[in-house]
Amino acid sequence: MASGTEIIVALPQDVQAELTGNTLKVRAGGKEVVRVFKGPGLSLEKRENSVMVKMDQDKKKKRAILRSVASHIENMVAGLKQGYEYRLEIVYSHFPISVKVTGNAVEIVNVGGAKHPVKSPIVGKDTRVEIKGKDILVRGVDREAVGQTAANMERATRIKGKDIRVFQDGIYIAYKGVKK
Repeated sequence: MASGTEIIVALPQDVQAELTGNTLKVRAGGKEVVRVFKGPGLSLEKRENSVMVKMDQDKKKKRAILRSVASHIENMVAGLKQGYEYRLEIVYSHFPISVKVTGNAVEIVNVGGAKHPVKSPIVGKDTRVEIKGKDILVRGVDREAVGQTAANMERATRIKGKDIRVFQDGIYIAYKGVKK
């Protein structure tokens, strides 16, 4: 349900929400996603089985912020229900790249023939990284953490100082969406 200055986001029966100030915790099935929502004139209110997002003014930019916050809450619930998955591919033609997970980082060896390994941080406590041959799977319940982890790996393998049309070695996002 939406009007100019408020949107009510309905939550499924098995999802619990807890609101403390601007921090929203959404829980289901032993998993939890936490997000802090800040914005001028933005307020959140917990109802029985929904969250109401309110704005103090009915202006175009304020409505855009309002809808974005509602979409973030919907993504939090979707992450708890289905989970998010990014599939990355390791591509090389010049220098063979090897990847392994070490603690809370992904270690990428031999990027562009470099002598030292490159470390890419894994964002979020529930984000999991699996390496299967030339594919890397990044899974989790928090869409932002999963996406940022994949982006960190893609950025860590960017080769500088060479023609990118020739040196296409690296790790690239091939698929992103909900878990299959």
